[in-house]
Amino acid sequence: MKGSVEEDLVCPLEFRYGPSKVRALFTRRARLERWLKVEAALAQALAWEKVIPASAAKAIAQACLPDVVRLERVDELERQTRHDVMALTRALAEQSGEGGRWVHFGATSNDILDTAMGLELQEVSRVLDAYLSELCEALLRQAESHQGTAMVARTHGQHAVPFTLGYKLCSFAAEFLRHLERLREMSHRLAVGKMSGAVGTGASFGDIAEAVESRTLGILGLSPEPAATQIVARDRLAEFTNWMALVASTSDRLATEVRNLQRTELGELGEPFDETSQVGSSTMAQKRNPSNSENISSLARLVRALAGPPLENMVQWHERDLANSANERIVIPHDVLLLSEMLERLTTIVKGLRVDPARMHENLESSGGAVMAESLLLALTERGVARAESHELVRQLTRALPHGDSRALLERARGSAEVSGKFSKEELERLLDPEAYVRASQRKAARTIVALRRELARPA
Repeated sequence: MKGSVEEDLVCPLEFRYGPSKVRALFTRRARLERWLKVEAALAQALAWEKVIPASAAKAIAQACLPDVVRLERVDELERQTRHDVMALTRALAEQSGEGGRWVHFGATSNDILDTAMGLELQEVSRVLDAYLSELCEALLRQAESHQGTAMVARTHGQHAVPFTLGYKLCSFAAEFLRHLERLREMSHRLAVGKMSGAVGTGASFGDIAEAVESRTLGILGLSPEPAATQIVARDRLAEFTNWMALVASTSDRLATEVRNLQRTELGELGEPFDETSQVGSSTMAQKRNPSNSENISSLARLVRALAGPPLENMVQWHERDLANSANERIVIPHDVLLLSEMLERLTTIVKGLRVDPARMHENLESSGGAVMAESLLLALTERGVARAESHELVRQLTRALPHGDSRALLERARGSAEVSGKFSKEELERLLDPEAYVRASQRKAARTIVALRRELARPA
């Protein structure tokens, strides 16, 4: 027995991933409406140039209104013609009365398809701009709140030196802001169309080709592809999908950081968890898994993989082939929906980030004071010890420090003739105090937050 529509869905994007407001941009109805908008703009431009009667352009424009040309009818005609744009033009002509003979005059299929895609990408750019702006603001708010929250920095998975959570978050905010700047700089290269006929020469429009294209695209708010072939050049889509891969990787980097710092033995950060009803495991009831962060990391792998086909699509046989068409119908909506899902989840994580300063302090002190080795090394060098000798001395002092004794390095330094002869007890206390050492990162975080907020506030 055939199930309901919901039961018959196959792709998880239809029922599990992708914000509804983004999915609405890629529905078949939305795409049909954009195709019709392009056809209406073409008719208007042709009438302005007196190629077709004004009455015909008006009839075509009225037929391009929502629910006049029905998707069901376009589908029926496509089953007959096996050509999507031909089906569109026939369905539109049927609804345009006497003006129907002028539908699609002088145009080729990709004049409609690629110009409609330009409209689609224009809308998508605005949505992704809003998502990134919200995420950057959320990161900056958390960075501001925790610009003085001390924690240990790690390199190679090992304790490095003390810094602050606020400064760590500044690094992510700056990277996402660069992605936002890239999107805004790239958006005009995405909002492009063509109305230049077969192989892009404009021959079908004669001497008024430039005027027809300029007016059509002007009505739509798009720029023309300057030297189109049969299609708009695919480097534009390759740039966009590779940009999405960059954003996905930064999202993955932040999600991975949350996942690592939420590990039981670290416990410094955690993603939001609804204690009233959320479940981490079907059998281990104690689990509070970073499932959203893991989801982001998983989807990022797919977004990066989807950057490949558009690079292949840049290679066309002569003025065009059809090898790009099928995968683009899949790659672009999937890519945008997946990235939107990731950014929405990541913003939720950042806004509700659980921070445990006490655990950060505990972990900071767990290395026996070794995190302050750099401070001691530099101070010894300033007091006249050659840097290489200072390095070796401190390396020896930090060997096998007892775990959890935060004053272990201090006691060893006091017991070392080479060290104690250079500093007073008070000076050593200050040199090996992690809280004093993080003030530099606190100050830099404060300066960085101001600078990033200024950049974020710039008009798009």
